[in-house]
Amino acid sequence: MVKSDGNSRLVYSTDQGRIKEKKSDNNAVLGDGAVRVCPEKKGRGGKIVTVISGLPMNGNDLKALAKQLKKRCGGGGAVKGDTIELQGDHVDTLIDMLKKQGYDAKRSGG
Repeated sequence: MVKSDGNSRLVYSTDQGRIKEKKSDNNAVLGDGAVRVCPEKKGRGGKIVTVISGLPMNGNDLKALAKQLKKRCGGGGAVKGDTIELQGDHVDTLIDMLKKQGYDAKRSGG
């Protein structure tokens, strides 16, 4: 019996190289070009949350934009995956702000 310290991990490899490195293309365009802003309240206890999806950015850029939008709306929010969720119904305010920044923002849903 071999004891493990918990930090080691057994790795198998072949001549073909089954372990692939993830390629990240920072120049890739994300989304379909249309930014969708929609209010949602399903599964949130009746509270309205404004969801922004389809933004052509990710990572820290998305977090920085979320911070700007939260400051403009005066509320809280979060980045979840490739969407921004802001507390409250701020659809019209966010569409105007995103259009001023050059995004093709559209109202979606209710």
